[in-house]
Amino acid sequence: MIPILILAAGQSTRMRGTDKLLEDVGGIPLLRKQVEMALKVSPNVFVALHHNAAARQAALDNLPATPIRVEEAAEGMSGTMRGAVRRLPEGQGFMMMLGDLVALDAADLHAILGAYENQPDHLIWRGATANGKAGHPIIFDASLRPAFEKLRGDGGGEALVKPLCARTCLVPLPGERARLDLDTPEQWAAWRASTSA
Repeated sequence: MIPILILAAGQSTRMRGTDKLLEDVGGIPLLRKQVEMALKVSPNVFVALHHNAAARQAALDNLPATPIRVEEAAEGMSGTMRGAVRRLPEGQGFMMMLGDLVALDAADLHAILGAYENQPDHLIWRGATANGKAGHPIIFDASLRPAFEKLRGDGGGEALVKPLCARTCLVPLPGERARLDLDTPEQWAAWRASTSA
């Protein structure tokens, strides 16, 4: 089974003192929820963390996931991707997902994995919103691993994926799941109000 890399090395700067990855979702921290979800899809789950991530690490206690302390995370998303992908085991490909996409579930990950297995003529397989906007999770073919070494700045993997749009398989997921991240206390409050209504 391909490895799953969860990107969880961001600073949550817009949360004004709290950590969005530790926000309660269904009775557990969001990051733990994401890792438990990934473990339902693959036994090989890796979590990219920044150097000062003791609380996030604690949220993963007793889970069979492998934390990766990424020194390059201080450079931004590109540094996190570069440092984390470098530490993944070799294989045919790997799945990457953002740790803060609160609405994703295991069925969404299975949908991307199914596209990867059934449409092998692509290099990238990625989740999209119901109306076709590209998002996460993303599976990268193993041949793209060297390209991550060239990523710089906070643009994430855009410099890598944009030139490969013709070799990308978009997999529509329900609603906005592929892109729904909550970056501020107000967004969290609005989301909780909408899900409890």
